[in-house]
Amino acid sequence: MKFDCTYQPYTSNRYTHVASNGMIATSQPLAANAGLDILKEGGNAVDAAIATAACLTVVEPTSNGIGADSFALVWIKNDEKLYGVNGSGYAPKNLSAEELKKKGINKIPKFGWTPVTISGTPATWAALSKRFGKLSLKQVLEPAIRYARNGYPISPVLGYFWNIAYKRYSKECKTVEFKEWFKTFAPKNRAPKIGEIIKLENHAKTLEKIGDTDAKSFYTGELAEKIDACSRKYGGYITKEDLASYKVEWVNPIKVNYKGYDICEIPPNGQGIVALMALNILKKYNFTFKDSVDTYHKQFEAMKLAFADGKKYVTDPKYMGVTSKELLSDSFADERRKLITDIAIEPEPGCPSSGGTVYLCTADGDGNMVSFIQSNYMGFGSGIVVDDTGIALQNRGVDFSLNKCDYNYLIGGKRTYHTIIPGFILKDNKAVGPFGVMGGYMQPQGHVQVVMNLIDFDLNPQMALDAPRWQWIEGKKFIVEPNFPTHIVNVLEAKGHEISIATNTGMFGRGEMIITDGQVLYGGTESRTDGSVASY
Repeated sequence: MKFDCTYQPYTSNRYTHVASNGMIATSQPLAANAGLDILKEGGNAVDAAIATAACLTVVEPTSNGIGADSFALVWIKNDEKLYGVNGSGYAPKNLSAEELKKKGINKIPKFGWTPVTISGTPATWAALSKRFGKLSLKQVLEPAIRYARNGYPISPVLGYFWNIAYKRYSKECKTVEFKEWFKTFAPKNRAPKIGEIIKLENHAKTLEKIGDTDAKSFYTGELAEKIDACSRKYGGYITKEDLASYKVEWVNPIKVNYKGYDICEIPPNGQGIVALMALNILKKYNFTFKDSVDTYHKQFEAMKLAFADGKKYVTDPKYMGVTSKELLSDSFADERRKLITDIAIEPEPGCPSSGGTVYLCTADGDGNMVSFIQSNYMGFGSGIVVDDTGIALQNRGVDFSLNKCDYNYLIGGKRTYHTIIPGFILKDNKAVGPFGVMGGYMQPQGHVQVVMNLIDFDLNPQMALDAPRWQWIEGKKFIVEPNFPTHIVNVLEAKGHEISIATNTGMFGRGEMIITDGQVLYGGTESRTDGSVASY
C-alpha cells in the first residue's frame, strides 16, 4: 500500500505514528498506554487488546462498559490466518415481541431493563485470552483495575460527553431502577468536570472477579447471581439461566476484494456487510480525485443502496432471508450499480437471488494484529447499573423490530442487527492491518470512506482518518463536516442530495488504524476525540 507519511493536507498537528516493536491505537491515551505496558511485560497483541478494552470500560464509560458487547478480528502471524469473534449478546429467552405487546409496549424503549440483552464482552475477553493470549486474563486486567480503584482525571472530550449523558439521563431516567447509575457515574449529583479525578471502586472489584475466574463469575458465579437478582428486583427479563447459556461465537470473516485488497468484516448480525456491499458497488469505478463531485455522488448513492439492503436483511443469520454470500455477490452488486445515475435517488432494498462505542487496534513485534470494538450503545447504554458491581448494561435490544414481517423481529434467544464492526485489510492473504470507525450507523460509512482514502487516494493512515467525513441519514439526506468543501456541496445539492453542514464533528465517528509493510507499523488515531497512539 502506497502512502506519503510526510504530507498532511487535512491536519496541522497530527502525523502518522511509526514504530516496529508494538503499537496500540484507541480513543483514550490512558488505555493505549495500558495496552503498551502489557506488550512490554511480555504480552502479545491479543493481550494488549484485552487490556486496552478493559481499561476503556473504566476511562471511557460514556461509550462502553463491562456489560457491553464486543467483536474482534484477530490476525495470528504464525497461522497466517484472520480469525473472527462475535461477542454480541442475544435477547433473554423470556423476552419477545408478543410479551411486550401484552404490556402495551409497541416500541422498544431506549432505557431501562427492556432493551437489555446478554452482555458478551467479559466472555469475549476470556475467549481471546484462552485461545491466543500469552498472559493470564487476571494479569491483563490489572491496569484497568488500578485506574478504577485509584482514579484517573477526566479528559476534555470524555468530560463533554459525560455531561451530555448526565443531562439526558437526568431527564429520562427518573425511576428507582436508575438510582445505581447516578450513584456510580454522578456521585456528586453532576457529571465529573474536566481534570477531576474519578474513582470506580465497584468496577475494580468486578474486574477482579472476572480476572480471577476467567469471566465465569459473570455468567455462572457471584456476578451472575447479582445480575439475576437486580433483574428480578426491577422486572427485567435476564435470568441467571440466560447468562449461563451464553457463548461467544468464533466466525469466519466475510470479505470483498476492493481493487486488489481484501476488506474483511465480521458477518451478520453485524452491519459490516453494509460497508462491503457499498465497496462491492464502488469497486468498478475509477476515482481520479478524492474531492470531486463525481466521487462523493457515487459514494453517496452506493452507501444508500447498501444500507437499504442491510436494514432489510441483516439480523441474526439464523433468521436472515438471504446469505452473506448472496448479498456480496458480484451479480447483485452489478444490479445495484445500474441504479446509480447522475441524479440522487430514494434508496429501496434489492432482491438478491436466494439459495456508539469504543474501538482499538493493536499490533506486536511478532506480526500479530487485532481489530477490536465494544460498546454499550447510545453512550452509557440502558441506564441500568447492576447494584454494587459497576456493571453498566447495554441496550442493544432497542434495534429489534416489533413488526412480525421484519427479519429483525424480536424473539427470545435471538441476536439483533448490530452496529459495531471491526475492520481488517489483507493483500495476497497477508495482513495490511486493522481499522475501525465507531459511532452507530456512521460505522460502515466511515469504513468505506477510510478504505477509499487509503486505496483510491493513497492517503496515509492519519490523513485517511482526518479527511472530512460525510454521513447518510435517510432518503436523500446527508450531513457533512464543517470543513467539507462548500463548492462541492453546492453541486451535490444540484444533483438532488439534501445536505446539511454539521456544527460539530461529534456525529462523524471516531477511527483508529494500524498498517504494516511487513516490518514497520504505521498508526493513525482520531482527531475528533482524545485519540492516542502508544508505540515503541
